[in-house]
Amino acid sequence: MAAMSEYVDLYCERLAPGLFGEPLNLFSNLAFLVASGLLLWLLAGQVRPVPFSVWLLPVLLGVVGLASAAFHAFATRATSAADSTAIAVFILVAVVTLVHWMWGVRWRWAWLAAPVYLVLSVGIGALAQWLGGERATLGGYLPALVGLALFGLAVRLTTPASVAGFGNLLLAATGVFAVSLALRTADLPLCATAPVGTHFVWHVLNAVVLFLVGYAVLRRWQRTPPR
Repeated sequence: MAAMSEYVDLYCERLAPGLFGEPLNLFSNLAFLVASGLLLWLLAGQVRPVPFSVWLLPVLLGVVGLASAAFHAFATRATSAADSTAIAVFILVAVVTLVHWMWGVRWRWAWLAAPVYLVLSVGIGALAQWLGGERATLGGYLPALVGLALFGLAVRLTTPASVAGFGNLLLAATGVFAVSLALRTADLPLCATAPVGTHFVWHVLNAVVLFLVGYAVLRRWQRTPPR
């Protein structure tokens, strides 16, 4: 076990250091692995070769689950950093992948969406904190929520009818994400009445969110004629 100086206690369920100090928060990460496995199973059944970019989000979804499980098992600064990094990488890859597959933007231009998102993310976070304080940033996830909603609307409104329906999947993911963020935010305030907290539900709902994003990319690729 890491030294106590490295011990990180962020959520209601954890009462003491140790591998099983957050059992629900730990084992609820299985939802990410199930979502990842389902997407990988769907891709494995494809007749034509699947591009690397379509495999990438399902794989990263599994990495998110493993990194989160490591954090809730060991609760150290290192595992906390790994957890945050895995989520950030998924978001940036999703931004680039969505730009490429939903609008057909060439990869050499699509990757520019990542730094653009980072700049907008910093701006949205800073504005939210200025207007409403730290809680208004939703733990730093407000830019991801706004970005997901904008992607859904943009796909719905700016792409051909054969593609626009995938915007509905992204908007559905936005709705689930909003609920999961509310539960994540409520975790500590509800400790007195719900000692196990609500963070484990955030894991389950977030697995649904990331699945829907990966599934939207998968289905969009399926609709793309082979070259």
